[in-house]
Order: sequence, then structure tokens, then C-alpha cells
Amino acid sequence: MEFSFLHFEFKVSPLNPGSEILIAELSQIGFDSFQENNDGVSAYIKLELFNDHIFNKLRILNNKEFEISFQKKYLENINWNSEWESNFDPIIIDECCIRAPFHLKTDCKYDLIIEPKMSFGTGHHETTSMMVRYLLEDNFVNCSFCDVGCGTGILAILAEKKGASKIVAIDIDNWSYLNSIENIKKNNSQNIKVYKGEILLLQNNKYDKIFVNINLNVLLKDIYIYSKLLNSGGVLYLSGFYKEDTDKILGEANKFNLNLISSKESNNWTCIKLIKN
Repeated sequence: MEFSFLHFEFKVSPLNPGSEILIAELSQIGFDSFQENNDGVSAYIKLELFNDHIFNKLRILNNKEFEISFQKKYLENINWNSEWESNFDPIIIDECCIRAPFHLKTDCKYDLIIEPKMSFGTGHHETTSMMVRYLLEDNFVNCSFCDVGCGTGILAILAEKKGASKIVAIDIDNWSYLNSIENIKKNNSQNIKVYKGEILLLQNNKYDKIFVNINLNVLLKDIYIYSKLLNSGGVLYLSGFYKEDTDKILGEANKFNLNLISSKESNNWTCIKLIKN
């Protein structure tokens, strides 16, 4: 039997803000799929990415203000659909409903069918829901759109429903690439191209709007690339970091002519909207 993943079950006390902090720190060391539970967090990481030494040095695991215990097990590279179906409830964000194929259709203006499997992006986490709110608030008619770290493809799918014409979604993980393609088909989307790989694959392209929901380290490393990909006057939406890290992001963004327009906050998570001058 060949194992491809590690599955951790964390028990966290106090649960809030412990779970949010734990997810943020885990995402920075390679964990990329999470499920918040009544007493903690389920988290997954590719076996090849796990470093026991770095894991044990996580700040929250060594913080006396939190009590965290965990169990881990090795998992095969299998279809995760049944695992997620048992935990995925529909979510309504303003006029948008995000649901799985087995949920009943609602009367919401924007009805999104998302089968998450092992990909991040059902709208339940604050970072995704804030991005969805920006998509619902802003105008995307006939604009070119790029979703970086697309996960389930949820943002690209909603962008098409909001009128974007040239849409690209990209992720480094194969299961996210495949999951996005699957969800695009489920939503009868016609104008979305999906790529597997690093953001540099798109370096010869230009976009009016770019959405990036990734961890802090990647945002800081790649923000200069996002700026290059934006048309003049284009808008960059960033999420995946805490409020206290906003100044780090803005300091780097200002180096590349990216200036703050507005921001959103939810449970200390932050989403910012920047314009390229």
C-alpha cells in the first residue's frame, strides 16, 4: 500500500482563536486542506512536504495559552468525496449560494455547485467568504480575470456568472487542478481555462482583476509577479493572512505601484483590495 498524505486530527482549547491561528501556521508549512470541527481541526498535507522538525517548532504548539493535542495517520491517494460530503453544508453569502451537488437548489441569484474533495474553497472559511463578497460587490462585466491558487475554482466560476469574459484559474496542486475542471463542468461554465503550475506560467498574460487567496509567505514572495500581470488600473485582491500582517503586505505592494483601496476583516483574517497605478 502506497501512502501519499498525512491526516492530522487536532483538539484545540480554547477553540477560538486557536483553530484559526493553527490553520494559518499549518498553511505556511505545506498543509493545504482543512476542516474545522467542534473541538478542533482536521488537516491534510502531502507526505513528501511534511517536515517533522519544522512542524514541532510551530509557535502555537509551543504556546502555553493553548492546549493542543493531535493524532496523525497515513492515507492513500484516494477520492476524498465521501470524506467531505459528510461535513460540507451549504453556505449563503448575500445573494450567492455555495452548495454541493447533493444539496437542493436555492432561489439565490448566483447558485454555485462546488464539490470540494481535497481542495480549499467552499466559502466556509473567512478568507474565501471575503473574496466572494468582493466578487458580489464589484463590477466584472467584460473584464479579464485570474484566480491564483484556485482550489475548487469557486472564484473563477462566480466571476463568469458576474460577467467576466477572459477567465484563468491556476493552482500548483494536481487535485485542485482536476477539482476545478470538474466544478467548472458542473456549473456549465464556458469561459474558464485552468492551468496546473506556478504563477510564472502566466507571465506573458495581462488581467484586469486578479484574486489570490494563499498564505502570507507566498503572497510576499510573488506580489511583484501579480503586479506585472495586472493591466494599468487593474485591481488585485489578496487574502489568506491575519490583520497584524497587513502592513507587511502593503509595504511590499507599494514597491510595485499597488495601492490600497479597501479591506475586509473577519475573525482577524484580512482581505485587501489594491489598484495598480
